[in-house]
Parts: sequence; structure tokens; C-alpha cells
Amino acid sequence: MYTRDDEPTIYGLIPEAEIKREKAPRHVSKFRDTAKDDYVKLKDDHKTMGQAKVPVRQPESFMKKHEKEPVLPDRRAFRYPDEERKRPPVPTTKDQPLMGLKTSKNFITNNAVQNITSVPRMPQKVYVDTKKGDKNLLEPSGLEPVYVHRKDYGETPKYLEKRKDEMKRAQEEYDAYIAEHFRRGAMRSLSGEERQAILQGLKTNWEEIHDQYQGLSVVTDTAPKKNRKERMEAEMKQLERDIETIERHNVIYIGN
Repeated sequence: MYTRDDEPTIYGLIPEAEIKREKAPRHVSKFRDTAKDDYVKLKDDHKTMGQAKVPVRQPESFMKKHEKEPVLPDRRAFRYPDEERKRPPVPTTKDQPLMGLKTSKNFITNNAVQNITSVPRMPQKVYVDTKKGDKNLLEPSGLEPVYVHRKDYGETPKYLEKRKDEMKRAQEEYDAYIAEHFRRGAMRSLSGEERQAILQGLKTNWEEIHDQYQGLSVVTDTAPKKNRKERMEAEMKQLERDIETIERHNVIYIGN
């Protein structure tokens, strides 16, 4: 032990007791066993360096001729995918046609009857959009009014009528609920004068806070300035939400 002047003293001869610090218990993760199992499971044996000990063939399992050559699949006849659609083959010179077949059909009369009774084909509606005369179909282009010729054109869809009935039923239930509370005296509605007075008061408060906000310093370099600015912005936003709520609803109910 040394003094302030770095001189030895007798106190340095007294042995000091060594203080042993107890170490904190070692942390052992509860997922340690799971991590070990996953590591061993995903690890492939002799993937890069090869096997530690190469297995030796038994004497009765000696290597045979062409053993390492790839094994080809069994040979089978080749067929095209569209073979079923193939037309019948052209008859050969040895194939004899059927002889002696006669028909009593009058092709001239039959063709005349078909042409007389046939319905004339309607020409396709097209439009030309280039100077070279390129034609396109008119119906899928959207230029021809197709939906106006439908039977249900101009009628209200069924899902809109269903939704309208649901809204009407919900409004009736709400009106019955409000009437029941009015009967019990638990609620009352604001009159037009009270609503206008509250709305005007909210707007006046917003204008006063806005005037104070316009007079704030542009630079908010201190915490009080920043807190005051944030507080005034929050108050103005709350007043704006209240004003919007009152203006959107003409009838306002108050619970006693």
C-alpha cells in the first residue's frame, strides 16, 4: 500500500482477504435440444469430403459388365398426341370402290328448295378506323348501344331493392328505439336554436385559438414552445371534428 507521495507504509504488509465473486448461473435456452435436432436433421452425411470409410463390396456382389451404364426405359411404339384426330388414310390403288350404287335424289330440286326456304344471312356490323380500310367488329367495341335492348334495361336491380328494404327496416327499428327512450324521459333532442348556439360557440372557440396560433413563433427551439404549438393544434382538430359532426346531423339527441 502506498501513500499519496507513493511511499510504502506498514499497512501494505497486512494481507487482504480475496473477495471471490459468484458468477451468475449460465443461461441455457429451452430451445437448445430442438436446435440440435434440427441441425443434425438438416446436415447431410459426407456431402463434401466423402465418407469416412468407403464401404467395400462383398465377394458375391462383384461388378458386372455394363453395370454403370444408364438404364433406358422399355421400348414402346410412338404415338402422336392428336392421333385420334387423324383423317383416314388415302386409299391405295388396290382398294376397289363400291360399284353399282345409285341414288334417286334430285340435286337440282333439292338445292332450289334449300335456297328458297333459307333465311338470308345478316351482314356483320363493322367499322373502319384507318385510311387503309381496316375493319373491326362493331358490337364488342362498345360503340353500339347493346344494353338498351335488354328486357331488364332501366329497372332497379334486385340487390338494391333488398338493401333499400333493409335500410328502411333498420331506420324503423331506430325510430322505435328513440321513441321508447323519449317516452321514458331518458333522452331529449336539441332544438334548432340550441344546435345553432353550440355550433356558433365551437366556431368562436376555433377562431380564438387560431388567432393565438397565428401569433406563435415560427421557430420552435424550446420545449415549451413546441408543447404549446402541439396542444393548440390538437384543440383545433378536436373543434373541427365537433363542428363537422354537428353540421352533418340535423337531429341530435342528448341523454339525461
